[in-house]
Parts: sequence; structure tokens; C-alpha cells
Amino acid sequence: MADPASYRPAPGTIPTSPGVYTFRDSDDRVIYVGKAKNLRSRLSNYFQDPGHLEPRIRTMVHTADHVQWTVVASEIEALNLEYTWIKKFAPRFNVMYRDDKTYPMLAVSVKERFPRAFLYRGPRKKGVRYFGPYPKAWAIRDTLESLTRVFPVRTCTAGVYRRHEQLGRPCLLGYIDRCSAPCVGRVSPSEHMDLVDGFCSFLAGGNTDRVIRDVRGEMTDAAENLDFERAASLRDQLGAMEKTVEKQSVVFSDDTDADLVAVASDELEAAVQVFHVRGGRIRGQRGWVVEKKASTDDSIDGGAGSATGADSADGAGDAGDTTWPTLLEDFLTQFYGENAELANATESAVGGNSRVSEPDGVTLEPVPREILVPVLPTNRDRLTDWLSVLRGARVTLRVPQRGDKRSLMETATTNATQALRQHKIARAGDLTTRSAALQELQEALWMDDSPLRIECTDISHIQGTDVVASLVVFEDGLPRKSDYRRYRIREAAGDGHSDDVASIAEVVRRRFKRHHRDRTAVPEGDDGGDLLDGEVTVEQAEAGSKKFAYPPQLFVVDGGKPQVNAAQEVLDELGVTDVTLVGVAKRLEELWVPGDEYPVILPRNSQALYLIQQLRDEAHRFAITFHRASRGKRMTRSALDEVKGLGPKRRAELVKTFGSVAKVREAGVGGISQVPGFGPALAEAVIDALTQPEGSV
Repeated sequence: MADPASYRPAPGTIPTSPGVYTFRDSDDRVIYVGKAKNLRSRLSNYFQDPGHLEPRIRTMVHTADHVQWTVVASEIEALNLEYTWIKKFAPRFNVMYRDDKTYPMLAVSVKERFPRAFLYRGPRKKGVRYFGPYPKAWAIRDTLESLTRVFPVRTCTAGVYRRHEQLGRPCLLGYIDRCSAPCVGRVSPSEHMDLVDGFCSFLAGGNTDRVIRDVRGEMTDAAENLDFERAASLRDQLGAMEKTVEKQSVVFSDDTDADLVAVASDELEAAVQVFHVRGGRIRGQRGWVVEKKASTDDSIDGGAGSATGADSADGAGDAGDTTWPTLLEDFLTQFYGENAELANATESAVGGNSRVSEPDGVTLEPVPREILVPVLPTNRDRLTDWLSVLRGARVTLRVPQRGDKRSLMETATTNATQALRQHKIARAGDLTTRSAALQELQEALWMDDSPLRIECTDISHIQGTDVVASLVVFEDGLPRKSDYRRYRIREAAGDGHSDDVASIAEVVRRRFKRHHRDRTAVPEGDDGGDLLDGEVTVEQAEAGSKKFAYPPQLFVVDGGKPQVNAAQEVLDELGVTDVTLVGVAKRLEELWVPGDEYPVILPRNSQALYLIQQLRDEAHRFAITFHRASRGKRMTRSALDEVKGLGPKRRAELVKTFGSVAKVREAGVGGISQVPGFGPALAEAVIDALTQPEGSV
């Protein structure tokens, strides 16, 4: 049996979003399906002391070989996906819903003369419109109670309806106007059908705002009239209504037959996620991480590598990636080609058609009617014709623009991003992989020893404003965040201009000046005395333990040949000779070495290249984070911040009294002096600061 600690996800890698998780054995068979409002919180419970787990769960975690999860947009979506997958996979350790029982649904018998709304469990029937399923029956009952105040549709059974029809008087709901009482002819069939249409439209999301607004207004009125019991009841009804009508992007119309293909990528790899939707539900999910082919227009030009777009996506690529159309065409061709071959082989072996019947009766085609993609692949028409031949019917290939399918595409993209991140973390966390990466770097750069400590710097700004730099540190192939440093560029940037090459040089100079100062620092008043060889005082030991008292074996700058040459000039100026310097340029991730005419090209599948990419991405992320913080702080500052003697409380009181800084200026010294805590001297200082010309010192 497996030890749960051997496949426990790394701390912080599990998202905090709602989702569905599956525990799988060594043969990748699903043995347990669960849902969670917070995946990280729920999954952590399975990896606690096994003695604290109930016997069934303890056996399950020891039987499992790994755990996977799928992120969705809401708890309701997680509920629906969990239900669908339990029905499909029939996991051995799941207890609920493996039989014919189902989650409760809200049903409307639209084909009856006087349709009724009711709570329902069981298989779907013709002539009935269903909403759900939903997690709790009480939510549907409370929603019915609220909606029948606005749409008094029939909710009674056929027996109750016939009895009151014979008696000629309505039931209690008819007397209190919670039912339109069609049994005694208060409304005609057409009038009742209008109520049913409004009722269904609300549940489908058509006019929910008005109804919810009316209930919220009643709740407010009840609270103002001190009728707290009714206000509490309306509050509960309001919560139930909002829960019931929550949008669900994992449930479509019953005839939806589509595959959603989502992609998240970086410069080297792409994670592809496929959601198989059959019969309006997600019947399965599959994922791969594939290597991207080098683009033909990639160039080795040694261009600037600074993160000038500070708000760009971190880690995952976007739909503007020029390699996506080609990648999608290659993937779709291989994926559906293999599916069709497998289906044909099955058909030849067992006879009959090539469709596969799922446990809940849904028929899966090797190629669906519709394929949804983030961007249209190259040669779209040719690919569509080929897919149509494989299916034997017309196939549509398109990009979803709005609605539930667009929402599900976003969910699938989130899962692709998570999958790519997990893949990178797994690669970085393996000791053998890290050792191989350091060894490959040593050989590629002709170093005497493996670079156990690597530092990388990156520049971030937007059009020359708030120019900052990051310095990240990796030791033994892992981030050492306690050694990270941030820099504000002082000399090479300012007044709306920035020089990336000079900024790199400034960071290198400041970093290695600090190293030189820390290494040569001697505690004041300590000349070494009569210490033996190798013996040091406590002060000397503490001074020598400073984090930057020793240099890295490898220093990486984000950029090409110009950045590397500028950094090397600084190292020569400071006399630093024991550090290997390289620059990593974008696109092909080539490594530029000072003095070399051509870059070092690492194999695209090498562990060394993955480590360099991870290092560069971490420097990029850290620089962007600092840039955003600096930019936000600058944008929230005002001239009042520069007034001496004006603290946060009196500054807030001043703005609160006058409403804005402009009105404070208009108030003048006399008006400001009337504010409690402000004397004439401080008021005059405030006016001087506000009337000072912009940009003056």
C-alpha cells in the first residue's frame, strides 16, 4: 500500500478555489471522487495523521497512488461535476449516489394543462423541465415558497388538485394567494401558462434581479418595522433563491455534444486540457503537458529582456501566442486521429458501431459535433473537413464568445494553468532532476564546479515609470526566498525614461559592492588580536554570516548580449573574477556569455533549460510584484503627505471635513484653522504644500 506522504502535493500548490478532486490508484483508476468549496483546505485533511481518519478514508488514501483536481467557478458547479463523475466512474470508496438516487431537482411539468412545480429525484422524463440538481432539498422548498409569492403557480399533486376541483374551493395556498387556484377557475390555462413561463424564466436566469430585489425590499421593510422574525425568514429565503439560481457552466442543454480544448503555455511547454461534454454534462477530463516546437520566426538577436510589460500574465501564455494555432492543429490532428483509430479497432473486434456507451447511458462519439478552442488553428477549413470525415457528419470548430460555453472555457483554461504549474513544481522538486540540471549547466558553461548558488536579476517598468529590479536566489536548484532583494533604479531611470542596459549595470554594481563591503567588513575596534589560525571572535563570525558575504557561482541577467556586456564591465571594474555571468534572452532561451559571438543553445528538453526558465520566471514575477506595489503607492500619494507635522489622523480629518484636496486648497488658511487640531502655522504649511508648483522641490 502507498504512503500518502509520497504523493502529497507540495504546500501552497493546491488552489483555494472550489473544485472536484479524484484519488486514483497506480493504474489511474478513479477510486474516490469528492468536491470542495476550498480545495486546499479539504485535501489537507486527507494527509493528516492516518490514525485520525475513519477506516474507509484511511484505506482509500493508502490505496491511492496520486490525487488530481479540477477547478470550477462555484460550489454548485463542483456539486454537479462530482455527481456526474460518481455516476460515470462508480468509485469503490464513494458511498453516496452510486445507486439510482440522485441530487434533488426542481421540476416543472410543462406539458400538463396546468403545469405544476415540485421537488423531484430520479431519472429525467419527457414533458418535464428540470432545474438543478442542487445540494439540499430545503433550498428548493424555500425557493418555491419565495417564488410562488411572485409567480403563484400550482404546486399540488394531481390527487389534491382533483379533490379541490370537486369541492369547488381552493386549498390553503389558494386562500393566501400563494397559488393562482386553477382548480376552481380563477385563471385560464393561458394565464397560468404565463405564470409558469415567468417562473421558468427566473430559474433560467431571465428575470432574477427583479424578484430578488423585491424579496430584499420586503426583508428591509420587515427589519425597519421591527418584525425581525419575518425579516429572518425572508433573509433565509433570499439566500436559498440566490443559491438555487446560481449560474452553472458545467450543465448545458441536454443536446450539447462538444469538446472544450484549453491551453496554457510558457516558452517551452504547453498544458492542454480537454473537457468532454456529452448530454449537457462534463463526462470526462483529460490533460497533457506537451513540448512546444520552436517558432520559425524566433531570432537570436540578443534583444532586451526586461519585464517592461509589468501587467503581463505570469507563467501561462495567452491567446495571442503565435505558436498556439499551429500547436492546436497538431494536437487536434493527433488526438482525434488516435480516437478514431481506437474506435475503428473496437468496432472491428466486437462488431457494431464505433460509439461507446457510458455507464449512465450517454453515448460518446470519437469526434463530437462541436469542438471549442481558445483560438482557431491554422488551416481551419482543411482540419474541419477532415474531422467531419472522421465523424461521418458535420463538425463545427469555433471559439466560444459568450455564455456558459465561454465560462466553461475559462474554467478549463484555469485547470490548464494549474496543470502546467504542477508539472513545473514536480520537475523542480525532484532531487535527481535538480542535480542533473546543475550538472548540465556546469558542462554547458565550462564551469569548474556545479553552480550551487545562482542569482538572477530582472527589470520591470511601464514606459519608464516606477523602474525597479528584482534579485532572486536559487540554492541547490530551489528558491531561497529569504535572500531575495528588491532595488529601485536611481541613476539609470527617472523622469519618464529608462535604460534597460544601464539599469542592469546599476543592479550588478550595487549587488557586488554590497558583497565586497560585507566580505571585507571588520568589527570596529577589532584588529584580530592573538587569535589562532581559523579562530574568530563572535562579532567576526556574525559579520561573516551576512547573506551577501559570499558570491554566487552563476549570475544570470534577463537580457541578451548588450545586458551581459554591461554587467561584465561592472564585474571587471569591481575586480570580481570568481563569478560566471550569463544572460538569458527571450524566445529561444539562449544563454549569452560575455565575449562570445554566439550564444549557448541548451537542448529544449534539457533539465538545465527548465531550471534557467524557472529562475527567469521567478525574477520576472518578483520584479512585477514590486513594480505594482511601487506604482500603487505612488498613485495614492498626495501633496498632503509632504507636510511636516501633518500625520495620518489629521490628514484624514482634513480631507473628511472639506471632501477633497482641491477644496482644502480653496478653504485657505482661515478655513483650515477652524478644523480641530490645526493652528495657523500648520494651516499655512498645508496651503504652501498645495500651492507649490508641480515638480518643484
